[in-house]
Formats: sequence, structure tokens, C-alpha cells
Amino acid sequence: MAVAEIVTIGTELLLGEIQDTNSRYIARTLRDIGVDLYRLTTVGDNIQRITFTLTEALMRADVVITTGGLGPTVDDPTRQAVADVFNVPLVYREDLWEQILDRFKFYQRTPTENNKRQAYIPANAIAIPNRVGTAPAFSVELGVKTIISLPGVPREMEHLMKNYVIAYLKDRYNLKDKIILPWVIHTVSMGESSIDEIIGDMEKLSNPTVGLLAHPGQTDVRVTAKASSAVEAQKMMEPVLEEIRQKLGKYIYGENEDTIQSVVSDLLYENNKRITVIETGTDAIIFNALSQHLDNNYLSGEQLDATINHETFKSLMKEYRINKQSDLVLGLMLTSHEEEQKLYIALLDEDTFTEYKRLYGGPAGDARRWALNLSLDLVRKKFL
Repeated sequence: MAVAEIVTIGTELLLGEIQDTNSRYIARTLRDIGVDLYRLTTVGDNIQRITFTLTEALMRADVVITTGGLGPTVDDPTRQAVADVFNVPLVYREDLWEQILDRFKFYQRTPTENNKRQAYIPANAIAIPNRVGTAPAFSVELGVKTIISLPGVPREMEHLMKNYVIAYLKDRYNLKDKIILPWVIHTVSMGESSIDEIIGDMEKLSNPTVGLLAHPGQTDVRVTAKASSAVEAQKMMEPVLEEIRQKLGKYIYGENEDTIQSVVSDLLYENNKRITVIETGTDAIIFNALSQHLDNNYLSGEQLDATINHETFKSLMKEYRINKQSDLVLGLMLTSHEEEQKLYIALLDEDTFTEYKRLYGGPAGDARRWALNLSLDLVRKKFL
């Protein structure tokens, strides 16, 4: 089984000027063909640092995929760095220059002299034609080790992954249609450490593997299986998934593409219940989330400009229930201080109030998402 690493190249990535979307795409592609990805590294446009990073990566991995640094300018050093890794010179390829000229002709543009740099690749490299851009890609093999250098432009990188890299890796490493299949179980209102206490023994499994990912007010349990087909991987995962479902029970709100707002919206539809949401301090995050799934027949909302005392707030909720003819009224007030956020949630069902108060000491920017998860989970529990 092949092991891979990804190295994204570009000082603009380190400066935060652009977001790295290439790694996510490559990682998912490798996952789908059964290649293990163990590390992701970002390095700036410096030949020595790139050379060191690639040399180190080759000591750990069978396949190293780079993106970026294949342009025509002086600060596009990937070609030279890869050549230095293998201690070979860069060589000019007339066939690559012809391809570059053809691309410029297609774009009705005239190349400059520095574009000729892109026709130089390491002496022992296999050229990969780029039919959607001007930068040729290449791969270099040494024994069982491979470096594949792709352009940093996402559209070009994706095209080359689909039309060359997948088939190349399957053939070179005899992957035989291996697949890594992930499955995610979403839990709410229970912290990562509490879930770890319940299913920690399962996190020691090797295939399938079980891991946790914490979000504000939500913890995901990720189960991943490696097999020769999706059907086989699913069969391997099922006993593990079923055990997790039994152990976490009511704390699970959904799986895979489910969101708390989609699940609650489905429950309101299925039970023919109309909800009104009254918020303050949240920038209407609850209403906006539900409005992606519910129309005006099931949803109304109000954003208050200031906090009020709890009794006045509950009186206001009663008025809204009558005026909006709602079955449920969800009210929440989020107040922020320097080091903590205070959340007050009230849910009115007929004439019954359910109240909930919590303090949040995490990053202030996550407080609204935390409030969304806890508030909608209170609604969800009404239907359990």
C-alpha cells in the first residue's frame, strides 16, 4: 500500500494571501484510490527549503505530490528544487516549449522570453502535458519513490489529477482499486473528552479506524475503512458504526451530510410544526440556518437589538407564539464579555417553557456556532 505526502509551495500561502484548496482535493483523490496520506507541508518559494522539505518527505513516503512553483518567474523554484533532490540538472525540452507555444496561441497571447523556463524539467523526469494551462507538470521516479509536481492553479491541478495522476499511481503502485471510505457520526451537546470516555477503546482500532473531531457544541466521530471496494469497506465499518450508535444514543443527531439545522427542519416538516425564532447577540444565525430548509409556512423570526431580562423575554415569546401562530418559539440571548459568553435559551411548547443556561469560555468567534448547536438540539429533543 502506497503512502503519500503533499507539499504545497508558495510564500503567498504562508502569508495567508490565498487559501490552500489544492490539498483538500488531492487528499480526497488519494483517499478514493486507497493511498494513505500521512503528512501535509507548506513551504515558501525558497529553493533550499523546498529541497530539504522534499528530501525529508521522500524518506517517509512513497509518493510526494507538490503543487505550485511551476510558473515562469524567478520565484517559481519547484523545478530546480526537485532537480536538486535527485542531483540532476534541468534540461530544456523542445517538445514542452512547443506545447507552451500552442497553449499561448490557443489563448491568443504572445509568450515572453521567461516562459521558456517552463520548458525546463529535471533530466530524469517524465513530462506530463498540461492541456488546460501553460505550465508543464512532471514526475520523477527513483526506485519505489516518486515526486509528482503539479501546477498550483486549482483548475489545472484538478485536470491533471483526474486525467493522469490517478491512473499513473494505480499502475505504478498496483493499487487494484483500493478505496478508503470515511463515515461521520455527528453528536451534539457532549464534549470531545466525554465521548472519548465512552468510546475511547474503539479509537485504538486499526481498520476501521475511529477518530474524534471537536466543533463548538458538536463532536464528530469519524470511522474510516480501507478495502478493495466501497461495499466491502461499508461491511467492515457497519459493526463499528452500530456499536457507536448504541453507546452514544440520543447524543447523535445525524450522519455524514446531515447538519443540525437540516435534521431539525425535517422534524418540523414531518410533525407539521411551525417555529418562531427570537434572537439577540447572534446576528440571526439560527433563523438564517433554518431558512435554508424551511419556508415561511414553517418559520418566522425576530432579531432583537438588545438583551432584556429573562421574564420579559419569556413574556415576549408568549406574545410571538400567539401573533405568529407558532407551535414552538425558540428564544436565545447571547451576551459576550472579555473571556466568556453567556447563553440563555428558552423553548416554548404550548404553555411549557424549557430553559437552559450555559457559559462558553472558548474563542469568541465560535460562540454563535456553539449557540446554534445547543439551541437547535433543544428543539430536536422535543421530538425524541
